[in-house]
Amino acid sequence: MIIPISSPASELTPWQVCAVRAYIQSAWQTLSRSLSHVLEAAQDEKVPHQPGDPWPVYISPQEDRFAVELALQNALSPEEFAQIELRVLPADYDQIAEHGLLYLPHDYVVPGGRFNEMYGWDSYFILLGLLRDGELLMAKSMVDQFIYQVQHYGTVLNANRTYMLNRSQPPVLSLMAKAMFDQTGDRDWLQSLLPVMERYYYYWMVPPHFNPVTGLSHYHALGHGPAPEVVSSERDDAGRTHYDRVREYFREHEINDYDVSLFYDAETDQLTDLYYQGDRSMRESGFDITNRFGPFSADIIHYAPVCLNVLLYQMEQDLAQFYQILDRSWDSKIWQARAQHRHQLINRYLWDDEAGLYFDYNPHTEHRRSYEFATTFMPLWAGLASPYQARRVVENLWKFEAPGGLLTSTHVSGNQWDAPFGWAPLQWFAVNGLANAGYEADAYRIAFKFVTMVVQEFEKTGTLVEKYDVERRSANVSDDIQFGYSSNEIGFGWTNGVVSEFLGLLEKRPQQWEEQAA
Repeated sequence: MIIPISSPASELTPWQVCAVRAYIQSAWQTLSRSLSHVLEAAQDEKVPHQPGDPWPVYISPQEDRFAVELALQNALSPEEFAQIELRVLPADYDQIAEHGLLYLPHDYVVPGGRFNEMYGWDSYFILLGLLRDGELLMAKSMVDQFIYQVQHYGTVLNANRTYMLNRSQPPVLSLMAKAMFDQTGDRDWLQSLLPVMERYYYYWMVPPHFNPVTGLSHYHALGHGPAPEVVSSERDDAGRTHYDRVREYFREHEINDYDVSLFYDAETDQLTDLYYQGDRSMRESGFDITNRFGPFSADIIHYAPVCLNVLLYQMEQDLAQFYQILDRSWDSKIWQARAQHRHQLINRYLWDDEAGLYFDYNPHTEHRRSYEFATTFMPLWAGLASPYQARRVVENLWKFEAPGGLLTSTHVSGNQWDAPFGWAPLQWFAVNGLANAGYEADAYRIAFKFVTMVVQEFEKTGTLVEKYDVERRSANVSDDIQFGYSSNEIGFGWTNGVVSEFLGLLEKRPQQWEEQAA
C-alpha cells in the first residue's frame, strides 16, 4: 500500500496500485512474441508492403534453414506459414531490397504499438518488470535472444529488423545478465555468456565507435543514406517526411551549434551523406530525437557521450564481478583496471566543475557541449561520482524537476527527447543514482511524482504509454512534437518495467524519506 506524503489528492490508493499492476502483468502476455507469433511480428507498419505479398523473415547464413523452416511450420498454421517468406541474409546488407523481420529462435517481449520487434535498451527495463512479476523464463529468454543476436547478426541490434542491422543501442546486456543471475545464481549459464558479452563490448571499443584521442567511445552507426523506416513512417499530416522537415529547418534557421554545411547543401537543398550518418547514429543512441548534439543531433558522431561511456564503465564493472564470481581473479582485475581507467577519462573529459554537471565532449573542438541533459545523473547511478560531484549535480536537480518527474533536458526544441517530455528510463537512472549517492528523499520524491502522473493518466485511458509531458503531467504529447514521429505508443514495455520498480521502491521506503519529501 502506498501512503500519502502530502495531501489526499496525491495519494495512491491500494485499488489504484492493484489496477496498474494488473495491467502491467497482463501486458507481458500481450507484448510477448514467440515462433507462433512470427507472422504477427513480421508485419511492420514502418516500411512499405504490398497487400497480399508474403512478409519476409530473414535468417542468418549460420542457421540451418531446414531446421528453422521446420520449427516455423510446427508453430504456425499452414495459412499463416504461407504468409511469410523465409530468406537468408546476404553478406552485403546493402543488397537487401525488401526489409523484414530478423529471426530469433525463442520468446521475447516487444515495447508495444508501432514497435513490434525486440529493442536494444528497452529490453533491460522490460526485463526488470518481468523479474518483478516472477516471469523468470521470459526474462532469461530475453537475455538469450541478445546473445543470439551477437552470435548471428554481429551485435545487440537496435531492433531485430533488417534496416537496423547496422546499428546497436545503449549497451545494457551485462545489466540484464546480472539482474538474471541475481535471481538464479546459475554459474554455468553466466560462464556461457562471457565470450559473447566480451565480443559485444569490443563492438564499442574499435573504430568507428572508439576514439583513440580520448580513449572514450562514440555512437557511430554504419550504413548510408536515409533510414528506410524514417522515410516510410515518420510523416506529418501534410505527407512530409522527417527529412523534409529537417531540410526546411536548415533553410529557415540560423544555426551556430555546428557548421551546417557539413550536413546540408543549401545550393541543392539536400541533406549530406554526413547528415544521414549522424541521423543513423542518433538512432543508435536511443535518443531519437534531441538537440543534445546540435539540431537533430546531426553532429553526434563527433561526441563522447556521457550515457554510452557510463554504461560501458558499468559493463566493465559487471564483467569484473562476473569473473570474480567464477573464481577467475586475474581476469576480474583486468576488467576492474579498464573500469578505473574509464572512470579517470570520464572525470577528465565529461565532468564540468564550473557547471556541476556531466556534459558530452567533442574532441575535435576540445570542448564540452553545455547542453543540460538528464544523462548527467547516470554517473551517480554507476557510482562514478564522488560525494562532491554528486552534491554538485544534486544542486542542479531543480533545473530538471517538474510536477511529473524529471525533464529529459532543460531545452524545448520540438523534439521528443527534450523538454517538456520525460521518459521512464531516465527517471530510473536518476532515481537510482540519487538513492545510490545518499539522496534518498530526492529519489523518493521523483519516483512518487512519476508514478502518480502515470497512474493519473492510466485512470483516464486504461493504458501506460511510451512518454509523458512531465510539465503538464499528461500523456497528450503529439501536438508539441514537431520532428520524428509524434505518436505516443501504447504498451509500453519500459514504462511498465520502471513503474513496477518504483512501486517496489515506494512501498519499502524508510519513514524518514517520506518526512523529508513531504
